[in-house]
Amino acid sequence: MPYVKTRDGTDIYVKDWGEGRPVVLIHGWPLSSDSWDPQMKALADAGFRAIAYDRRGFGRSGQPWHGYDYDTLTDDLADVIQAAGVGSDLTLVGFSMGGGEVARYMSRYDGKGVVAAGLISSVVPYMLQTEDNPDGVPEETLQQIADGIAKDRPEFFRNFFKDFFGVGYITSPVSDATLDWAWRLAMQAGLQPTLKCAESFGHTDFRGDLPAFRVPTLVLHGTADKTVPIDASGRQAARGIANAQLVEYDGAPHGLFATEGERLTRDLLTFLGR
Repeated sequence: MPYVKTRDGTDIYVKDWGEGRPVVLIHGWPLSSDSWDPQMKALADAGFRAIAYDRRGFGRSGQPWHGYDYDTLTDDLADVIQAAGVGSDLTLVGFSMGGGEVARYMSRYDGKGVVAAGLISSVVPYMLQTEDNPDGVPEETLQQIADGIAKDRPEFFRNFFKDFFGVGYITSPVSDATLDWAWRLAMQAGLQPTLKCAESFGHTDFRGDLPAFRVPTLVLHGTADKTVPIDASGRQAARGIANAQLVEYDGAPHGLFATEGERLTRDLLTFLGR
């Protein structure tokens, strides 16, 4: 099942590793399913069926002009679930932007088949700073992201991934090779999908989706996350989800799958084996 054709005819690239209870992992912006590889291998080795896919517009998936709103992206997730035949006893795990698809699936599809959920460095519940969401990201900052991408996308992402992985002047939790790898994944995406998805995760309000979480939910977030600040996301999500477990990674940045990869994998496996 390397490709799934969605209801609107978009080709979605899918990786399907292992056998056992299914776990679908949804990647963040602006990467691809390859960012989940270490966790997928660990899950498959532990007796789970790990499934990850490239969001439309990214990685090896098709790049249609339209469809980068969360309702359509969540329909893509539902189409992958159906094609994989994993409509029951399912765990959904979303990183960063991918947390939005998890939240919208829980409300739009009433959490069909889902028995547990994970939100990792997630944009849920609401990224944008507003009067009733003062800890969010200012509109000017989101506009600067769009402007930077439009002006010089390669250079923008060279700098973006330094904050993403918590790279400082003196120390770096990841290698230069990892920064290069992430940059190459970002450059696989189309310009239109990159801009439209940034608009979607920056402006979609998921607070109304939180009551639809009626399953155990693991929320992992770094306290030093500059990309998706924890006060606007992880902490609020944990307060708004009835059966949520919040684990804060003290001093950790956004890209936990790389900077805290072993710990993240252990926490996921512990949660799944609860």
